Amino acid sequence: MTGGYDEQWDKTRQLPPQGDHPTAPRGPVINAGRLWAGGVATAIVAALIGLVGLLVVRALLQIPYLAPMRSGALGDSRTALLCVSAAVAALAATGLAHLLLLSTPRPMAYFGWIAGLLTAVAVVLPILNDDPIAVSLATCVTHLVIGLAIISLVTGAAMSASSRAAV
Repeated sequence: MTGGYDEQWDKTRQLPPQGDHPTAPRGPVINAGRLWAGGVATAIVAALIGLVGLLVVRALLQIPYLAPMRSGALGDSRTALLCVSAAVAALAATGLAHLLLLSTPRPMAYFGWIAGLLTAVAVVLPILNDDPIAVSLATCVTHLVIGLAIISLVTGAAMSASSRAAV
């Protein structure tokens, strides 16, 4: 026994050397597959919210949202742009959540603020256009619903996919 520590005793009891605990987590444990599966599912939901919002505004409310009414219920290529943009925003939010989970204390608080402020920007920007007020309001409401869905679903996926371990 040297210096108060008996290495032979640890070897016989199969204990790791002092100060070296390979099984102890050193930070957050993230199931990236689960997080990104939730992100992809969120992207699909966000795209479908954009499509349903467009259909409600164009077909039910008869507002020429994203295209003239002669383009039909589905509008034109801007419909696809709305849906793809919503899906990309969901994937970007998932990437942001992943980065924050790995690097910040209270990552979901930061995520909520960042995603909430970006949603606010997406809601306010359409008002600055020269579109008729009905089109601007339809755009604002659609962006708000997409943003809220992304925030809630990505937050849930991130919380489900992570466990904050003691450092």
